[in-house]
Amino acid sequence: MEPKKVDPSFLNDISQVVLYGEFFAPGNPKVKYVVSLTKTDLAVQKVLVPSPAAGRNKLTFNLKDCVGARSYREDDNEDSGAYFSAYFYPFKKRWMSTGVSRQRVELCFQVAAVQDPRANLEEADKWARTIRERAGLLQPFRDGVLLSEVRRPCRVMLLVNPQSGKGQALALYNGPVQRMLCEAEVPHTLVITERKNHARVLVREADLSQWDALVIISGDGLLYEVINGLLEREDWEQAIHTPLGILPGGSGNALAASIHHYSGAPQVVSEELLVSCGFILCKGLVSRMDLTSVHLGSGQRLFSFLSLAWGFVADVDVESEKYRHVGAARFTMGTLVRLASLRVYRGRLSYLPAADGDAAERGAIPNGAEHTFRNSCSSNNALNAKRRDPPSLTGPTDSLLPPANGPVPGDWVVVPEEDFVLVLAMYQSCLAEDLLAAPNATLDQGVIHLMYVKAGISRTSLLKLFLAMEKGTHLATGCPHLVYSRVQALRLEPYAPKGLITVDGEAVEYGPVQAQVHRGLARMITG
Repeated sequence: MEPKKVDPSFLNDISQVVLYGEFFAPGNPKVKYVVSLTKTDLAVQKVLVPSPAAGRNKLTFNLKDCVGARSYREDDNEDSGAYFSAYFYPFKKRWMSTGVSRQRVELCFQVAAVQDPRANLEEADKWARTIRERAGLLQPFRDGVLLSEVRRPCRVMLLVNPQSGKGQALALYNGPVQRMLCEAEVPHTLVITERKNHARVLVREADLSQWDALVIISGDGLLYEVINGLLEREDWEQAIHTPLGILPGGSGNALAASIHHYSGAPQVVSEELLVSCGFILCKGLVSRMDLTSVHLGSGQRLFSFLSLAWGFVADVDVESEKYRHVGAARFTMGTLVRLASLRVYRGRLSYLPAADGDAAERGAIPNGAEHTFRNSCSSNNALNAKRRDPPSLTGPTDSLLPPANGPVPGDWVVVPEEDFVLVLAMYQSCLAEDLLAAPNATLDQGVIHLMYVKAGISRTSLLKLFLAMEKGTHLATGCPHLVYSRVQALRLEPYAPKGLITVDGEAVEYGPVQAQVHRGLARMITG
């Protein structure tokens, strides 16, 4: 018999080959594959039976793109063969559109070298196990630091808000999410939230020793509940180190888009973003994440992972709830409605510049000027807040914030303008799936990216800013009404008696607010 012809490049570097074998295509004995596993790749080449001619293409899959592999036998007593499958999510060109995205590739091979089913299964086991091991050894570095990994096997509590976005979070779990978790052999318990703050109470009271990670499928609101629930525990210092994961299932999906952005992948939305975040989750690599402590006028303190907004952005976020049924398009509709009736918001803004930071703004009030953190509002929200439960004493100390009823320190900057269109404080990169609001943000930076737009901007110019924000180029437009600074803490004092302030997209008590970033306080599963 003529020897099989295989692409010589298959064995060019024999020292790198970990495993080598020849296997049949499942259900097709006329197709055979020559498979080579190296320390970094799985290479596959098709050969035809009985013709030994090699196929034209050799496909090589990087093990960094592999989430798992498994071996098995079919329920057929007459089939002595065994099988192994490997699951990859490489970047591939989109069909009928430009750009690339992670797309699922399943490689399946039949091991039928002998008639002994157990021997074939042992060979399949060896391949699946070695593929998993080699993929697990390829841990990425960020800034020269090796990322830590969630303990394996990882026991995950998976929280799903079935009402988030267009109400499709549960369907997403039953589809691509469950499949990916099974491919990566991630055991998980599904918890469906039933009401507002259900997740907050659940994680506040849960025995966290049962879980290696808490993962949510929702928009940003459910993670907001989880983080605040963890920081309300008596053991908050340990609890907040529980790795957190997020899969986009809501309207905004800002943190999920940020996690994707930090991985260095091209911008994607919708189900492509879900696949990307699912891949990141399955890899199980953990980074530190900043949280920001936010103090409201009533004395209540809460913790934020994404943003604090007042003015145009907050109004769009809350008022667009009526368009929730259209999913992420609700923000576009809300923006157009609010542009048609552009408002000006009066108040005082002060901040502590970051240590590495940008220059103070022009016209800052001299050091020593006194500005009291007082509630100048008489809205019902502020009055009702006084009857709330006393603020929690758990969580880290806010050493950078002045007393609520005292002036800002002398090293703070007081913004000279008092008429704003919007004030936006960001600690992650994305404000929504398609809005790159703080392109230079990272998970663990210890910086608040503060932006505000002064009154006087035209509707056209404001619209251009938001269009530029889709690509993260708004800070380079030279818009004279847009001011940006990197800060560590801030204070906002609205003058108007009524209005909206949002934290992580959730409306909070309206009135004076101050906030401080805490670097690397939480742990997030990221790529």
